[in-house]
Amino acid sequence: MQIQITTRDGVPIYVQIVQQVKLLIASGRLNPGDELPAIRALAERLVINPNTVARAYRELEVAGLVEKRRTTGTFVSDQAVPLAKQE
Repeated sequence: MQIQITTRDGVPIYVQIVQQVKLLIASGRLNPGDELPAIRALAERLVINPNTVARAYRELEVAGLVEKRRTTGTFVSDQAVPLAKQE
């Protein structure tokens, strides 16, 4: 999963992550059932606080785009594609 963040445009980092995951889902690069990177792994790769990634994942979960499975991770939900394309 390719996510790039910038601090120059003033958009909060968690919002950038949410927008990019939505774009990846809508474009078909992320499909239902695909696993998102672990919070710590993505935070380390982006060199950001893990709480920022956790907040983005919560926003995606509330929107119905991803679902957390308790011990296995965060996955793209079955209804994610139509929701992402709407937005």
